[in-house]
Amino acid sequence: MIDKINQLKAEVESLTAATQEKAEELRIKYLSKKGEITSLFNAFREVPNDQKRQVGQLLNELKEAATAKINDLKESLENSASTGSETDLTRSADPILLGTRHPLSIVKNEIVDIFARIGFTIAEGPEVEDDWHVFGALNFPPEHPARDMQDTFFIEKDPDVLLRTHTSSVQSRVMLNQQPPIRVICPGRVYRNEAISYRAHCFFHQVEGLYIDKDVSFADLKQALLYFAKEMFGEDTKIRLRPSYFPFTEPSAEMDISCNLCHGEGCPFCKYTGWVEILGCGMVDPNVLEACGIDSKVYSGYAFGMGIERITNLKYQVKDLRMFSENDVRFLRQFESAN
Repeated sequence: MIDKINQLKAEVESLTAATQEKAEELRIKYLSKKGEITSLFNAFREVPNDQKRQVGQLLNELKEAATAKINDLKESLENSASTGSETDLTRSADPILLGTRHPLSIVKNEIVDIFARIGFTIAEGPEVEDDWHVFGALNFPPEHPARDMQDTFFIEKDPDVLLRTHTSSVQSRVMLNQQPPIRVICPGRVYRNEAISYRAHCFFHQVEGLYIDKDVSFADLKQALLYFAKEMFGEDTKIRLRPSYFPFTEPSAEMDISCNLCHGEGCPFCKYTGWVEILGCGMVDPNVLEACGIDSKVYSGYAFGMGIERITNLKYQVKDLRMFSENDVRFLRQFESAN
């Protein structure tokens, strides 16, 4: 057996292979379950006891040498193959530019991440909606101007089918299908029949939030929005709430933040007031809760909504809203470092 081991060791040391397939054939020949080296290990039991130590040592050395040699052959073949494939003569000589996320996506993800830290989950719904989810469930009276053909893109009449004018329709769907506690944010695209200009478009993007539970107060709303403002615009940011009106909240408010350019001192961007409006908010109207099957005597809640374009403008000082949808790569490349 010792002579057989020495013979195989000499063979192993001189092994060569031109392809990966040949190297695998060598592994099967010597190291597989039916390979020559494995057969010697199977015959080891027949070796006299006084020779087992020497033969066992030689067998182990043979197996280690064969394993190392075949692995070296495979690695060498892999390296030569990868080196050869790096040169692609059909590839364009022009450099391939890496893409980047859209600025609206960057800001949307940041908003979602901030509210996720305080327990909000994402809820989504269809962009083509019916009148009930967009208006009826949210306390819009039948004569409200938002239902007018000049304000909303209606697709069908009787029943009314339209492009949603706000992501509040997602909130109404959540309330109709889930009992409190509810804590969701609803990002998405919305549509309104607006004249397109540097400050308005017929479609834009919103993030709306809804929190309903027992004993939810306006103080909870204020604290959540203060946390958002500080996380989004900086720790020194201040907020103020001004009384306003929305059909689906009562009381309602517009929220301003201290101008992040002049830090409240006054500049052309904030029209020398030191404040910039960013969102609307308020306590969910009891009529909305009842319309969606939630007992308004037991539960209360707050809601808020902001335009993503508005927040992006404040964060990056983009002066023309149309630039977000024109796909000008010169504009989009400015946000590569923001990813």
